[in-house]
Amino acid sequence: MAEPSPAAATTRLNKRMAELGLCSRREADDWIARGWVRVDGEVAVMGLQVAPDARIEVDPKAQGQQQQQVTILLNKPMGYVSGQAEDGHQPAVVLVQERNHWSGDPSKLRFAPSQLRGLAPAGRLDIDSIGLLVLTQDGRVARQLIGEDSGMEKEYLVRVNYGEVATDVQSAFPPAQLARLRHGLSLDGQALKRAQVEWQNPEQLRFVLTEGKKRQIRRMCELVGLKVVGLKRIRIGRVPLGQLPVGQWRYLAAHERF
Repeated sequence: MAEPSPAAATTRLNKRMAELGLCSRREADDWIARGWVRVDGEVAVMGLQVAPDARIEVDPKAQGQQQQQVTILLNKPMGYVSGQAEDGHQPAVVLVQERNHWSGDPSKLRFAPSQLRGLAPAGRLDIDSIGLLVLTQDGRVARQLIGEDSGMEKEYLVRVNYGEVATDVQSAFPPAQLARLRHGLSLDGQALKRAQVEWQNPEQLRFVLTEGKKRQIRRMCELVGLKVVGLKRIRIGRVPLGQLPVGQWRYLAAHERF
């Protein structure tokens, strides 16, 4: 068998830096362009391929820039989209302004317009859904929440109807269908990962997912005859929505980790 070529074992520098948790690929490209990255003692150039054992050093200026980046937790109201404006609906980021900053925010950070630069949603929340939405300038946070290998838990409270049944849905809904919600459904031709699904009260289910397909919970419910009439995300990883009021936001505190 032929030996693999050395090139086959190398990785593009920006990808390798993201894999190491140093930054996002976009940040890596910015740092490389500024001359802030050295590989084996040499200033790196854009597009450089590196070996797995390459020594990557980052200028303290880059780390200083990273420390100034903010992550914001927003209690998204209904009627706002997570990302870019669409169909006349505003993106949730328009709510990130001084007057909507929660007075109960324990963080000592003060709002500044520069915090809006590059602020992007790390995951989606449907226009008809409410609750915890994370917006961040930090590529490391985005990768942790929505990277290809992310298995971050996300917890939801989901109010449902079953056919004509709108009260005490739990009694009418077959246990076998509840078991299918937990494991056994497919979307877009792919089997879904196992989910935690249980009754929170007779009209409301609690879902904990580790993936995030588009409108996943609504589509899962449709497959077993349930109609979602209310959906709220209350936790991402170890960070709960808590007492944050609807339409208001706070900073992710320095001690908090997803």
